[in-house]
Amino acid sequence: MKVKIDPERCQGHGRCYDLAPALFAEDDEGYGQVVGDGAVPEGEERTARLAVANCPERAIEIL
Repeated sequence: MKVKIDPERCQGHGRCYDLAPALFAEDDEGYGQVVGDGAVPEGEERTARLAVANCPERAIEIL
């Protein structure tokens, strides 16, 4: 499982990195970015889905 953020949709609400700091971080402007290559470590699948469900712009995708 991997996660991806669509930078065209992200508005910088920060819910992803607040809910799943192991998977997401903020860039210099406060927009979400995927940590590393986007691979979701074992045991973090639920957290990844929580971040997807809480993104107001639906900018996060699970691959």
